[in-house]
Amino acid sequence: MGRLILIDALSALVLLGVWFFYFARYNRRKGAAALHWVEAACSSKGQMLDARWLSVTQLHARFGFSAHWFDNARVTIRLRPRPIPFKWFVSIWHKQKETLTFEADLDCAPAFHLDVFHHRWLSQRHSHLSSQPRDWSVSYPGPVILPTRSRWTPELSSVVTTLMTARGHTLISVRFRSTSPHIAATATAEAPPDAPAATGLRTDRGEPPARATPPRQS
Repeated sequence: MGRLILIDALSALVLLGVWFFYFARYNRRKGAAALHWVEAACSSKGQMLDARWLSVTQLHARFGFSAHWFDNARVTIRLRPRPIPFKWFVSIWHKQKETLTFEADLDCAPAFHLDVFHHRWLSQRHSHLSSQPRDWSVSYPGPVILPTRSRWTPELSSVVTTLMTARGHTLISVRFRSTSPHIAATATAEAPPDAPAATGLRTDRGEPPARATPPRQS
C-alpha cells in the first residue's frame, strides 16, 4: 500500500514537472512574440536595449528612443500563470487578461493627472423578443466619454481626442502623471497596438502634452 502511494506521489510530481516546463516554455514563446511586435513597431523611432524575465509570467524590456520622444521607456508583458495549474485556473475564473504595459517619461512632465479606461458593453438578444424579422432602425454610435470632472482644459481635450482617433483599439487604459512614469499605457498582449505612438500619447504634431494649469472646479 505504501509503495503504491509512493508511486502515485512520484507520478504526480513528474506530471507537475512536465506541466511546469511545457507551459513555462509556452509563456516564453508567447512573451517573445509580443515583445517582437513591439520591437518591430518601434524600429523607426527606437530600439530595444535589453530584456529579461522577472518570472515565468512577467517579461520586462527597456527601450531607447530618439530625442524628443520618450525617456526611460520600458515594456512589461504579464501573462497568465500557466505553469502553475491552480493559479492558472484562478486567473481564468477571474477572467484576467494578458497585458502589455508601456511606461515612459516625457521631456516635459504633464501638470495634470488623467486616467482613461476603455470599456465595452455587449448585449444579447432577450429571450422574450420575437425572432420574426422587423423593420429595425439600426445606428452605430461612436465612442461615449464619461468624464469625472466638470471642466476640461484644452490640453486634456487634445489628449482625449487623440486617444479617440488613435489606432490603438486594443488599449485597456492610459494614465498620465506629473511624476515618473509620466505615461503608462496598457493593452491586451494578444494584439498589442502598432506602436507606442499609436496609443495617442502624442498630439497631432508629434509633441508630448504641454504643461497645463489645473482647472478650477466650479
